[in-house]
Amino acid sequence: MSSMSTTSNPAERFEPHRGRLLGLAYRMLGSMADATDAVQETYLRWHAAEREEVEDARAFLITTTTRICLDLLTSARARREAYVGPWLPEPVLDTAALAPDAHTELAEDLSVALLLTLDRLSPLERSAFLLHDVFDLSFAEIARALERSEAACRQLASRARARVRAARPRVATEPAAPPGTVDSKHAQLMAAFAAAAQAGDVDALMRLLAADVRVVTDGGGKVPAALDVVEGADRAARFLVGATRKRPGQWWREDFTVRFAIVNGLPGVVVDGSDGPVQTSAFEIEDGVIRALYVVRNPDKLRHLAGAAAPGT
Repeated sequence: MSSMSTTSNPAERFEPHRGRLLGLAYRMLGSMADATDAVQETYLRWHAAEREEVEDARAFLITTTTRICLDLLTSARARREAYVGPWLPEPVLDTAALAPDAHTELAEDLSVALLLTLDRLSPLERSAFLLHDVFDLSFAEIARALERSEAACRQLASRARARVRAARPRVATEPAAPPGTVDSKHAQLMAAFAAAAQAGDVDALMRLLAADVRVVTDGGGKVPAALDVVEGADRAARFLVGATRKRPGQWWREDFTVRFAIVNGLPGVVVDGSDGPVQTSAFEIEDGVIRALYVVRNPDKLRHLAGAAAPGT
């Protein structure tokens, strides 16, 4: 019964792995839309495979997803070169759904800073690092997936690990609130930030920003956004005040609502319209001030959030 079932019903062995595969593909590609396509292609290949001959479904599916993502990264990088303004990964609200089974240091880290660092790695470095340090595969398994020697895969992962450690924030934001909810102190800070920006109070806003704050806005050339990263508290405060005060005439509508949310594991704000989110903002907070702000306004990157409630709501 079991052998016949797993052979005739491919979904029975595939579905328990779907979330893990989606998490791998998202980390590889930085796009939920592309990750979903990659996992669907993995399922089609699984459906067509001689499944009764597959001893380890997990290894087969992770290997297949990795190779599909490596192929997709080639075209994604070409598109990235023509991207208008700073590029940010598509935001996710439910990071738990994308966590691997392994309990590694980076298993639940889907922060924007980490994803941007991963994006600067070579595709093979990115694959080796994710498979080993996040998904806890052995180098023997990684070697088979990447069709490289174990020694080469160790080198790839080691180089990637060094770059990730150097680029990660000095102190990651650690909300004290239950998973999926915003810590009250972070909510107060974000509320004060919004009030100062709306009031046009540059001085008050600067007091909430780290001296070396970075503001990254991704509009993809489809909606208004800064074409460069804005750095430094003074420049950032003036930019944010200007952008906020232009809202009513540029894009703000009466049906828009604002809510706190966890965005890529960081405290954040989501602006919702009648058809779904129109903007997400993720705040990297350290020592009571905002060290980085990541704003996604590109409608193509928010489409997957339509109809999806935040965890715990």
